[in-house]
Amino acid sequence: MKRKVVHTDRVPAGRARISQAIIHGDVVYVSGMVARVPATGKVPPGGAGPQTRQVLKNVESVLKAAGSDMRHVLKMSCFLSDMDDFPAFNTEWETFFPKEPPARICVQARLGPSFVVEIDAIAALPPRRSTKTKKSAR
Repeated sequence: MKRKVVHTDRVPAGRARISQAIIHGDVVYVSGMVARVPATGKVPPGGAGPQTRQVLKNVESVLKAAGSDMRHVLKMSCFLSDMDDFPAFNTEWETFFPKEPPARICVQARLGPSFVVEIDAIAALPPRRSTKTKKSAR
């Protein structure tokens, strides 16, 4: 089975030499995303809430480029620089996953300068729709 690298310009390029995501089989592995705004490359002001929202938008953009979406996320690993930010993080999280959320781990970690949230994701590719039309029986 061959792996496919996913890249989209809808997410700012990271400083590390990594792929935004890899597709292997019917699974998309999204690299850790941080809260950089695509248009500016800057971190949104306001702390954990706005950063969580931007990170999840960035994950969503990468999933779209891969042919998937947030409904197909199976698991996310979430990293907060301070667990006191968990309530703001979780409030934003719930707007993206109001019901049947994916499996998740959330831990405290030392993140890069100015980042308070980082999230990676594992998602399924949705079943492909057949483009073949069935011949009618005569």
